[in-house]
Amino acid sequence: MTGNPLLQHLEHLFQHYGYGVIGVTIMLESMGIPLPAETLLISASIYCAATHKMNITWVATAAIIGAIMGDNLGYLIGRWLGYPLLERLGGRVGLTPTRLQAGRFLFRRYGGIIVCLGRFIAILRVFVALLAGANHMPWLRFLVCNAVGGAVWAGGYAYAAYYLGHKITRISGPVGITLAACSAVVAVGVVIFLRRQEHRLTAEVEAAARREMEQSQQEGET
Repeated sequence: MTGNPLLQHLEHLFQHYGYGVIGVTIMLESMGIPLPAETLLISASIYCAATHKMNITWVATAAIIGAIMGDNLGYLIGRWLGYPLLERLGGRVGLTPTRLQAGRFLFRRYGGIIVCLGRFIAILRVFVALLAGANHMPWLRFLVCNAVGGAVWAGGYAYAAYYLGHKITRISGPVGITLAACSAVVAVGVVIFLRRQEHRLTAEVEAAARREMEQSQQEGET
């Protein structure tokens, strides 16, 4: 492991901060602060498989707790601030007026489904709790949907990355190197595909939100 700079960096990070750095990073991202929580979760899971110096169950547990706590704090912030202040301050964390309008549109159309599935879309994962609070979504409904989405996202990513990392580390020699390279290529391809789909979905939602806003303005004028 001493020859791998990435593992050395992760070992230094986890030795000093333990499982807490995973939970806190995910919690802060869920509150609306753009952080690489997903990357950290996957890296921690692979680190578990490669070194066995951390327990994957506790990594997944820290991630789930951080996701649920952060989303509930984000919900309270969104409910307290409301749309007027989010429109004024949201730009500082990337919550642009267009994204706010798209959030209104999504919550009116899909409600709890967005809370459950939004965690798997980067742009929604950061802002979904704030938007849920600003839309005054009933807290109990939000709590249930958020807990389901957070558990599936955090647990699924953690164990999937751990399983893949464990399988790769058990294969040595050229086969192991080839498998690792292929896995990396596939992972990059999946990320690119998801990012393209995310941009397409975001553009469609924003366009639909603009059409709805224009329609409401026209109805108001008549």
